[in-house]
Amino acid sequence: MIISASRRTDIPSFYGRWFLNRLKAGEVFVRNPVNRKQVSVIPLSKDNVDCIVFWTKDPGPFLPFLDELDSYGIPYYFSITITPYGPDIETRLRSPESVIESVKSLSRRIGSKRIIWRYDPVIFFKDMDVKSHLKAFAVMAEQLEGITDKCVFSFLSEYGKISEFVKKRGAGNGRREERRSLVGAMAEIAFQANMKLASCALSEDFRESGVGHNRCIDPDLIGEVCGYPIFSRPDKSQREACGCAESRDIGSYNTCLHGCLYCYANREESSIRRKSALYNPDSPMLCDSLAGDENLTPCRNCESLRKEIIPGFSFDF
Repeated sequence: MIISASRRTDIPSFYGRWFLNRLKAGEVFVRNPVNRKQVSVIPLSKDNVDCIVFWTKDPGPFLPFLDELDSYGIPYYFSITITPYGPDIETRLRSPESVIESVKSLSRRIGSKRIIWRYDPVIFFKDMDVKSHLKAFAVMAEQLEGITDKCVFSFLSEYGKISEFVKKRGAGNGRREERRSLVGAMAEIAFQANMKLASCALSEDFRESGVGHNRCIDPDLIGEVCGYPIFSRPDKSQREACGCAESRDIGSYNTCLHGCLYCYANREESSIRRKSALYNPDSPMLCDSLAGDENLTPCRNCESLRKEIIPGFSFDF
């Protein structure tokens, strides 16, 4: 099983102690976002979990927990979003320069292969045209050279939750020629910084620029990190163009405190304050607790995905 921690919130930035407590307990409860009475019980033992994929905009607060995390012997890697929009849009996020210093510390510890830089989402608006993006991207790529081997990008997904941001800022994905010009130049910058550039969940094809489709939850990378190959199924719960392997997300919506105006995982500020105020590092659920009327369901298909290799036998025909 692959654990996603988490597309729904930033566990490394805000909820590291809770996460380590869940590893110690050996299980985590996850409420169904659609049906509140349905709660899955997900095992977190080394026998079940092949890899943890952390998603964060700032790994700094999680660095003190790495010794404890490593003691559980579960492989992991990080997808780290660093973008140039500033406090006007990413309202409570540390500066890119500060975050990059934390990423450097993390990379020195776990290696560049286990760190994926996400320049995501790419947003076009009044103050961010192709030229502005390329200037910011080049600076970040230079700072991250040798710290990561890959950069992944995507364009703004205009979910209903962010319609106000889109309207106020005139934000969007730009024209086709702008996107192609930008991606072609980004690919060259990434190459010069010894990085591979890949797209995330985009139907638009950029192979002419040498840019392929990424699998952010990547069974090949997981196999390298684990030291053994894994079976994987496509994640049907994601967008159509997503290439990710199936995983179990243990996060909770409306709990990220970075305050990014383009975020699809949060609703209005009052919901975030109300939900995050429920945080208890000892709770089996993130920013939540059982009311007593739930159905606790053991996780299905939560066993290890390890492929057993039979000596002398090949599956190639």
